[in-house]
Amino acid sequence: MSNLPIFDVAGSAMNAQSVRLSTIASNLANADSVAGNPDEVYRAKQPVFRAEGVPGDASLAGVNVVEVRESTDAPLKRYEPGHPLADAQGYVYAPAVDPVAQMVDLISASRSYQANVEVFNNAKELALSTLQMGR
Repeated sequence: MSNLPIFDVAGSAMNAQSVRLSTIASNLANADSVAGNPDEVYRAKQPVFRAEGVPGDASLAGVNVVEVRESTDAPLKRYEPGHPLADAQGYVYAPAVDPVAQMVDLISASRSYQANVEVFNNAKELALSTLQMGR
């Protein structure tokens, strides 16, 4: 069954969404972190995907993660003079991570992953049914 192109497509999509889910989890875990220097602030991560053809079927395309990029957004500057990490002027720096947008992205990635699991399972059932027809 592993030589059927649909398994390659569904598998690559599940892998891509898994990377997406991991980066979202990292972003949410660090959303409330702070640093005393803007250069030390956590930078949100975002995977970059690229469609790639599937060997054996030119009409299908899978997806691969090309890289995971860090955000170039400026950190948020907050005046908290009592904070142990505050700089000499009393500021701490937080990542520019929007938890609401990350949660929306999380739901989207989760649903995409689940849809590809269904594709994989349906293709497996069809392949098994086809094999049993010959009996």
